[in-house]
Amino acid sequence: MAIHTIGDKDIEAVRRASQDLREYFGSRAEELGRPLTYNLITYGCQLNESDSEKLAGMLESFGLIPVDITRNSEHLIPADVVVMNTCAIRENAEDRLFGNLGVYKKFKKDRSVSFIAVCGCMMKIDKNVDRIKKSYPYVDLVFDPQQLHRFPELVRDSLAVKSQRVDIDTIDYLVEDEYIPIKRDRRFRALIPIMYGCNNFCNYCVVPYTRGRERSRNFDCIVEELRSIADSGYREVMLLGQNVNSYKGVDNEGRTRSFADVLDAASSIKEFSRVRFMSSHPKDLSQDVLSLMGERDNIEKHLHLALQSGSDRILKLMNRPYDIEKFLNIADSFRKKVPGGSLTTDIIVGFPGESEADFELTLEAVKKAAFDAAFTFEFSARPGTPAYDYEDKVPAEVVSARFARLLEVQNELAFKSNSALVGKVFEVLTEGISKGDETIYSGRTITNHLVNFKADEEYLKKAGIEGSDDLEGALIPVRIERARPYSVDGVMAGDIIR
Repeated sequence: MAIHTIGDKDIEAVRRASQDLREYFGSRAEELGRPLTYNLITYGCQLNESDSEKLAGMLESFGLIPVDITRNSEHLIPADVVVMNTCAIRENAEDRLFGNLGVYKKFKKDRSVSFIAVCGCMMKIDKNVDRIKKSYPYVDLVFDPQQLHRFPELVRDSLAVKSQRVDIDTIDYLVEDEYIPIKRDRRFRALIPIMYGCNNFCNYCVVPYTRGRERSRNFDCIVEELRSIADSGYREVMLLGQNVNSYKGVDNEGRTRSFADVLDAASSIKEFSRVRFMSSHPKDLSQDVLSLMGERDNIEKHLHLALQSGSDRILKLMNRPYDIEKFLNIADSFRKKVPGGSLTTDIIVGFPGESEADFELTLEAVKKAAFDAAFTFEFSARPGTPAYDYEDKVPAEVVSARFARLLEVQNELAFKSNSALVGKVFEVLTEGISKGDETIYSGRTITNHLVNFKADEEYLKKAGIEGSDDLEGALIPVRIERARPYSVDGVMAGDIIR
């Protein structure tokens, strides 16, 4: 599929549509005697988060204000405009969306909601779009990730003609973000997509079908954006891509640039205390990237590298182009070049055809790699992928039993990793108040270990901090006192760095 760059005419059309919507919603606000509101609900990965930051920026450029809702919450609150940004990776994400859409029916009926849009990866799958048209006719607009940049046009045209799906060709666009307003969701972290799409076609994954082929952004545009957010006071930047290591962009002089060049440029900006990246594929991770991770103090000492299975046979069925020996060699190289770094992974249990022997190989690989943490999943068949039609399904009760065994092994490894931190002091980048206790703060070390700690009143007073929200984005020395399977507990052990 051809890659098209957004041109001046496209940008002007979007700006014109945004102005039309500012006038439309402004007129509605005058009629109602109050500002119009929006509710944006996000499912899925950091790329979806980044897309939602752009959607929020565009919604606010129309003159809408957000309702008071916790980030990524599914607590449904009526607003004038509701946008649901979906994920298609797992079946349970689809179930949550359709359950929530059912709840919004009553809001639409009593007119507490006037416009509902559904977007994201799920909307690239025809059966989902057809289901919405048939069972949720009160949804006003459906669009997919490649149409994100035309959101103002889609909303304006949908409001004008009341059609449910605007007929716009899906094209793999290479969009530079500078003309799209962005409302960054967090004060301490900026999400920076450096590429879009995926060419890997793993047999279980819908991403190449929902996000399109790989498109790498212009290198100099990325560097310009990095410098801009550094000047805006962000301490942490996360470089995003379905597979960031396959980045192959060009600079303004036409020279080819690699992901190592992007990582080098980001970590050379002294204002960044943390430079992170997600996600990595074993086939593309270079030694240059690992070397940079070991050499630069502000690059997070954490590598997320998806294993998926410990069996070479299953990896081949998955269309994963590496074997376990290669994976473990990469893990060993990371441990050597980034001493004390943490290694995390993704693992699928119960892929069609997985035997007990295959699963035992997975347990063996997990132990050898000694992952500090893992995202583990039971296989979820996704329509449109080759694995959806595989007949050699593993019985559900077998998958569940294997999943429990994997968790037992991985939890032990994670607890061992966390226990090694006890007694040491780490600089923690504070993300905010803990979800479980309003007196506790949460943050992460440079190795991405999750830390929960109590704020010491003496330190807070010295730093001139009054409100709890003021700690978001602060760097705080914390002494680790207790290990848990998924986190560690600590106490403040030094002055707050603003």
